[in-house]
Amino acid sequence: MELIEAELSGRIIGCCMRVHQVLGPGFLEKVYEEAQAIELAKTGLAFERQKTVVLLYDGKPVREHRLDYLISARVVLELKACKEIEDIHLATARSYLKATNLPLALVVNFAKPTLEIRRIVLSH
Repeated sequence: MELIEAELSGRIIGCCMRVHQVLGPGFLEKVYEEAQAIELAKTGLAFERQKTVVLLYDGKPVREHRLDYLISARVVLELKACKEIEDIHLATARSYLKATNLPLALVVNFAKPTLEIRRIVLSH
């Protein structure tokens, strides 16, 4: 089975791994977000940070989501600095995919000794 956005997600994960290698666990999420912006820019990946996306119900706006990153207008990247990636984090990532009509989100947790990464795929 072929991975969705395999090349792009590999580049994104590489950036996350470099940030984790340099900083390690123990910082607030905002620190990783700042470092991630620097790393993404160094690799030349296009990204939007704290991207606002409007959730529609019956064609009417009901809520705004704020994505940590939208990479190359194709992949949602959500950063965490927590004990474990929990079901609520995955559910939130799925809601972001529904709001953006995109197929892939990466949820990355920097708080552990080994970088924790979850791929969320939304089939249309």
